[in-house]
Parts: sequence; C-alpha cells; structure tokens
Amino acid sequence: MFSVRFHGRGGQGVVTAADLLAAAAFSEDKYAQAFPSFGPERIGAPVMSFCRIDDKPIRTHKPVTEPDAILIQDPTLLHQADLFAGLGREGYILVNSAKDSPDAECVAGFRRERVLAVPASWFAMEFLGRPLPGAAMLGGFAALTGAVGIEGVVAAISGRFSGEVADGNITVARVAYAFVLDERKALSSHA
Repeated sequence: MFSVRFHGRGGQGVVTAADLLAAAAFSEDKYAQAFPSFGPERIGAPVMSFCRIDDKPIRTHKPVTEPDAILIQDPTLLHQADLFAGLGREGYILVNSAKDSPDAECVAGFRRERVLAVPASWFAMEFLGRPLPGAAMLGGFAALTGAVGIEGVVAAISGRFSGEVADGNITVARVAYAFVLDERKALSSHA
C-alpha cells in the first residue's frame, strides 16, 4: 500500500487534491481511498488530507500516520514540528515552493533525490489565474513517485472539471510533471 499525507491551508484545495489522487488511481484500475482530517477550521487554517493506493482492496480507514509521501501545499507549514511525523528516510517529500529545494534543516535525514520543490502556485497562477496548487502538486507527485501516472492524473481532472477549468488544470499538471522529471534528472546527474 502507498500512503500519502497532504498538508496545506484551508482554501488551497488540499481535500480536492487527495480526492483527485484517489480518482487517478481508480482510473489506473487500482484501489484507493481519500479522506480529510479537519474540524471547524476556516480558510487559512492548517488542514491535512490523506490518500491510500493499493493493488488490492483497502480495509483500514484510520488516518495515515506512516506515509510513504508527504505533499506540502503551503511552505509556511515546513517548520511545524509534526509535519514529517511517521515519514521514513525512504519517503518522498514534495513542497510547493519557488525555491530550488526545501529548507535543508527541515528535510535533513531524508534522501535528497526524494525531496523536491515544485513552484505549484506559480504554475497555477500562470495557467489558471488563481494560486491553487493541487493539480501541479499531483503532476509533480506522479513524476516523483510513479505511484500514479500523469495520464491517471489527467483522467481524474477531466472527470472532476470541465471546459477551461479542466484544460487549465491539465496543463498545470503536465507542466509540473515535466518540471519534476527535469529536476530528478538534474539531481541524478549530480549524484
């Protein structure tokens, strides 16, 4: 089973991103579940959402405490003490940031080639006109982990949205996918 934990702030589409990831897995004939973890928070408050992907039915319904990947949609959350709780050294970290890489002190101890930053909000502003990083984060996730393919992400977006909104989000996902592939290639050539 591949478990993902999303971190962001209310209004950034954290719950939608987890739902889309599950839909991407379904489109690839995998089993998946997605669910949020929040109370009466308001826009701007920290929010978590979870997704599990597997080749067989998923029986557990508890929060993801030992994720294989963490997607951080708001980089201001990086310094929260429990953000990386349960993530092993082999885990993946994708941060929405225009910086080349996440704060070194925050990700110390994790494998460098599995820790990447993608300017998801910038891509979203460029192609959607709004700083909603979800589609870009999913495209980057597909490139970083291979847990789902970019065509699964595209299918999920097409199933949820239509018209210009779908087209813009698909473009954002594809751009982020290509960006992360390039970043991984650059990292492997320096290793």
